[in-house]
Amino acid sequence: MQKTFYKKELLIKSPQKRKGTDNNKKDIEKIQSWLNLFAMQNPSSGTAASIDGDFGPATEKAVLNYQKFNALPQTGIVDQAVFALLSAPLKKAFEDAIAGNTLRELIVNTAKNHLKNHPFELVIKNQSNTGPWVRSYMDGNEGTDWFWCMGFVQAILDQAASIQGKNFKTLIPLTYSCDTVGTIGLQKKLLTRYQTARTNPSLIKPGDIFLLQKTPNDWVHTGIVTAIHGDIIETIEGNTNSDGSHNGNAVMNRIRNFKQSKIDFFSIEPLV
Repeated sequence: MQKTFYKKELLIKSPQKRKGTDNNKKDIEKIQSWLNLFAMQNPSSGTAASIDGDFGPATEKAVLNYQKFNALPQTGIVDQAVFALLSAPLKKAFEDAIAGNTLRELIVNTAKNHLKNHPFELVIKNQSNTGPWVRSYMDGNEGTDWFWCMGFVQAILDQAASIQGKNFKTLIPLTYSCDTVGTIGLQKKLLTRYQTARTNPSLIKPGDIFLLQKTPNDWVHTGIVTAIHGDIIETIEGNTNSDGSHNGNAVMNRIRNFKQSKIDFFSIEPLV
């Protein structure tokens, strides 16, 4: 795999605790981030607390609640073993075995595996588009200006292609820009414009990349096509929400009517 920053998100340098002599601000922020992500999936767990890099009484209580919720020894200390449990969804998303006989199947199943592990961004220091999932998709970058939908798409392509010993960068360069991929698609004649897709849906295939068009040379959002049914496509896309925003906060399975939207399609066929 080319995109391996996620591995850094699975580690802390030393055990972290209240008034610990080896406390590390970045590691504490990682712990606080995962406590909040856990609270999103388990609202009754009592693990949501500020993400400020300070292991104070609130963070200690959140850790104790996490340990109690998961039937762990209630120490209030987060060592690597506890942190591995906290960050397990990220490890599962990137390292679980993926089934599939073709690259297209591998891409769709990889995207589904990420989806079931609930990738979600956080707001840290008043900055959206932050947290361990965003950094993993964006190679360490995060913050309000770092829209991460293309980072997600390329992480999925990378992971799936690597299973077959292929390098996704033979198809498209490492980029976080929809415009870059759209422009390359035009240059390589791999981009099906929405007008053509509407009249010939057979050109759209699972595993292809959709690009939501603002103008003919400006694309604002992207995701993976997982299925085509009549006038609609099913997708898995990052940095979106239930309204289909290009700056949402989660990875979601969405349904889009491609005959009523300006959606272009980038074919992955050369990589297949």
